[in-house]
Order: sequence, then C-alpha cells, then structure tokens
Amino acid sequence: MSAARATLRRAGTVTAVAAASVLLAAGAASAHVTVHPESYAKGATDGVLTFRVPNEEDSAATTKVQVFLPTDHPVLGVLVRPRDGWTAKVTTTKLKTPVKTDDGTVTEAASAVTFTGGRIGAGSYEDFDVAFGQLPEDTGRLVFKTLQTYSDGKVVRWIEEPADGDDPENPAPVLELTSPAPAASAAPAAPAKAADASDGTARGLGIAGLAVGVVGLAAAAFALVRSRGARA
Repeated sequence: MSAARATLRRAGTVTAVAAASVLLAAGAASAHVTVHPESYAKGATDGVLTFRVPNEEDSAATTKVQVFLPTDHPVLGVLVRPRDGWTAKVTTTKLKTPVKTDDGTVTEAASAVTFTGGRIGAGSYEDFDVAFGQLPEDTGRLVFKTLQTYSDGKVVRWIEEPADGDDPENPAPVLELTSPAPAASAAPAAPAKAADASDGTARGLGIAGLAVGVVGLAAAAFALVRSRGARA
C-alpha cells in the first residue's frame, strides 16, 4: 500500500469516528424532557402544554414524572388529562403575590404535576398533556424543572436552566413567551364602504334601466294608437 493511500485511509477513519461521535452526542442531547409547543404568546388563554418524556435507560423503565411549575410567574387554571395506566396529581400552593384577572383575584396556583403508575420502556417515550387557563404576561420564558424516576430507583433531575451559548447536560423544559400579535386595524372597513357604494350604483342603474323601459313601452303604445287612427 502506498503512503498516499495509507494517509487517505487514516483520514477517512478519523472522519468516520468524528461523525459517529457527533451523531451520538446529538442523540444524547435530544433525549431529554421537552415541552411542546416551544413558544406561546404572553397571556395566552385556554391552551395545552405537552411534556415529552423519553426513556434513556436500557434496563429500567420510567415510573414517575414530576413537572414543577413556576409560582413567581404562575400558570393559572391548570388541568390534566388522564393517560392510560397513569395517575396525575396537581399540587397547588398559595401565591406570594396574588394575580388579578378578569374573573377576580387568584391567590393559589399549581406548583407541580406528578404522573405515577405507568411505565415508559426502553426506546419509548410518553406525552403528558397539561391544560392551562392563562399564561403570565410579565415574563419572557417559563422554566419547568422536571424529575424523572426509574424503576431501579434512579432519579434524573432535568433542572438546569439554559444560558446564552450554553448547552447544559440536564436542561429543564423551557417555554418561550412571545409578544402578543397586534390587534387588527379598522382598514377592512374601507372595502365595505366601497361595496356599499357599488351596490348603490348598481341599484341606481337598475332603476334608470327600468325607467327607460317604461318610456319605451309608452312610445310603442303611442305609435300603435296613431297607426290605427291613420287606417281609420
């Protein structure tokens, strides 16, 4: 084997190993608890957050999931949807700062949702839905720290808050809160006025056409009478 071929083979091997390492790292990074959708508008109402929990262990199943909700910027009106084989429990806490809403002042809010009783096996995941009545308006993101417990007693703490340019090992699910869409302007009223004007014009033309028709009929009748008079 020539030196050139040996060099090319070594370069190919190094490239393949590097590519495999990148793929493995990407797989490990994507196997954490996430929330979907990834963003909502500030103050959004009547929505659903879905927490996706993958099982990372080959020899144990996930048997308990605890999602902690922030209480400094509380999520109001939390409800859970039962999953087959799972029991959901919502824990509430008294708020340090009550929240004023259109329906009154809220003094308590959900601080955690715990799912137990089911199993997530190796190579599988489960989606847990949490409905809400209203999201906060005074923050740009919500961090949902999560604990994942396995059947062998291992607990994975997904509690690290991501920072700019930082990819933590055990990131917590993060929901970005965006500015609400601007209210619709009154511009569409102009086409409506134009349509009204068009209807008025068409109505006027119709009336004018009818008048012309009546005049035509009268002229024809007059001509017929004259013709008969001349014959007489």
